Amino acid sequence: MKRIGINCTGEAPSPLSSYSHAVRVGPFVFVSGQGSRDPKTGQEAGVTLDGNGKVASYDIETQTHAAIANLQSVLKAANCELTDLVDVTVFLVNMQDFSKYNSVYEKYFSFPNPPARTTVAAAALPGKNFIEIKATAFCPNGQGE
Repeated sequence: MKRIGINCTGEAPSPLSSYSHAVRVGPFVFVSGQGSRDPKTGQEAGVTLDGNGKVASYDIETQTHAAIANLQSVLKAANCELTDLVDVTVFLVNMQDFSKYNSVYEKYFSFPNPPARTTVAAAALPGKNFIEIKATAFCPNGQGE
């Protein structure tokens, strides 16, 4: 099967290295981890910095909304949507944020038969992200090529 890279710079934050926002293989779309970085400013959402530019505080709910918005942008570029997701992996820097992130997540995934999901603790994430979401979608109607 042909592998098609999907990049939507401007709609989702530019990749930080050599990778695609997503890769389509047949009806499956594998989305790279999406954090809370704003595609236009390059700054992570929901972060307050101290006078030295270090993170003084963060709002996991704001970061979760931003990460899901970035995920939606990548899915849209692949002609998919949240209801096409079959598997989601969420990385949290602090598991004490689970209930707050989960309350935001539920607002987006309250449809019948939501995707399988795993949430894991990560020692750190790139930039000033405290959440990252990677996902796999099955969207045979959005294959394009």
